[in-house]
Amino acid sequence: MSTTTPDTDSTPACLEGQSPVVSLLVESRPRDLGGGFVVRRTLPSPKRRLVGPFIFFDQMGPVELAPGQGLDVRPHPHIALATVTYLFAGEIEHRDSLGSYQTIRPGDVNWMIAGRGIAHSERSGEEARRNGMRLHGIQSWVALPKEHEEAEPQFEHHPRSTLPHIVRPGVTLDVIAGTAYGERSPTPVLSPTFYVHAQLEDGATLVIDREHEERAVYVVEGELEIDGARYEPGMLAIFNPGFDVTLRAHGATRAMLLGGAKIDGERHIFWNFVSSSEERIEQAKSDWREHKFPLVPGDEEEFIPLP
Repeated sequence: MSTTTPDTDSTPACLEGQSPVVSLLVESRPRDLGGGFVVRRTLPSPKRRLVGPFIFFDQMGPVELAPGQGLDVRPHPHIALATVTYLFAGEIEHRDSLGSYQTIRPGDVNWMIAGRGIAHSERSGEEARRNGMRLHGIQSWVALPKEHEEAEPQFEHHPRSTLPHIVRPGVTLDVIAGTAYGERSPTPVLSPTFYVHAQLEDGATLVIDREHEERAVYVVEGELEIDGARYEPGMLAIFNPGFDVTLRAHGATRAMLLGGAKIDGERHIFWNFVSSSEERIEQAKSDWREHKFPLVPGDEEEFIPLP
């Protein structure tokens, strides 16, 4: 999804020293992507850019789109990252410069590896636009290891039925990407990754073990208690290593568990571009400005200009 430049915000967004378990609390900030479509942005933040390979994390909605309204994210470019789209409600039509055309619905995963460069658009389909809909989900980016930053672009869609689904007392878990709780997602990750959709009933508990180097939980709905502190919607709690972490739900709660191995070195980010090289980002800016990225079949008429 297209963004404004995400790493120039100087608003204080993080509170440190929460507990021996929680190393950092990042609170989401509202961002208007245009047309009144507002998201809650959590990563990157002024004090924490990545958690594992996750370098960007937006909550879309929940928003009620009235009949005649729709999501219209015009064609825009990416390099050196993978985009991950996951919905709780609604649907989005994805098109990209590889010729991919895919409607994503709740519980599915759209995974797009930008590599050396790709363009895509995200819009509401005709029926959803005609009837109106509720849209709610998470858009995230995963930074690619240096050896894969210039990989061939790739798009994969994984229906909800193909993802590992784990049921425990009072808890359901869907493994979106990487490994968790003894299961592996079919999503083609390129570094150790931890990404899970968790739903907890009131009073239910869930332990996050030490399998992954970096771990965090983002509260979407409800409330979680961690080490005696309460975490509300829009909060990302990042954990210290070396602890098993117990989550306890207060009310019905939806959360995203995320993390993985630290990425191999610093990453620069400008607009929709991520890279270990500032020079590569400058090249991508020039390529988009000069229309050198391939067009998106079926959506060739519009594009988002370089900011």
